[in-house]
Amino acid sequence: MLTVLDTPYQDARADGLSFALGLPPLDALAVLPVERGGLTVQLRLLGASHQVIAGPLSETVACLPGDGAEPLPGSAATTLPGWSYAFTAATAVHADDAAFGRAVDAICARLADRGDALTGAFPGSRYAVTALALDGAEPNAVDAHPDGAAGGGASAENPEQRAGIGWRTWHAYPQTREIVMTRSRLVRPT
Repeated sequence: MLTVLDTPYQDARADGLSFALGLPPLDALAVLPVERGGLTVQLRLLGASHQVIAGPLSETVACLPGDGAEPLPGSAATTLPGWSYAFTAATAVHADDAAFGRAVDAICARLADRGDALTGAFPGSRYAVTALALDGAEPNAVDAHPDGAAGGGASAENPEQRAGIGWRTWHAYPQTREIVMTRSRLVRPT
């Protein structure tokens, strides 16, 4: 689902992003609830990036005010009662505006017709985009994933993947030609 937002984004560079777990729902510009794996997952677009609420977990990657915000890590993991959680992030910097534009267009095109994806286009640049999508809905899913792998669906070799849910996000910054990509997985061990 594409949402054209009428408010400017509040984060302007990849290095301004912070990471937090456990925050209450923040004011959102758009919310897409999706049922998957026995959970209702809320994909939430913020003026300062994104928040995902899934079962016992709240993940926020955004320009967060205050001293309690942690810088965006390359990876993080934690356990919650009955669940484990893993997060990865990477930033791709594109050499020129054309390459950056093609990368953002590819992300938007691949997510356009998915009922489990939310893309927000901010005013000022057609490439000022934040996108969120549940993982594993599409084999060989969206490119530019932090660990270089495509896809992300359940695997017969890894039964834990069937007992969890995953999501990916993309945060595009036209000013710096950066795309921050995250991948998260919430697993109920079997």
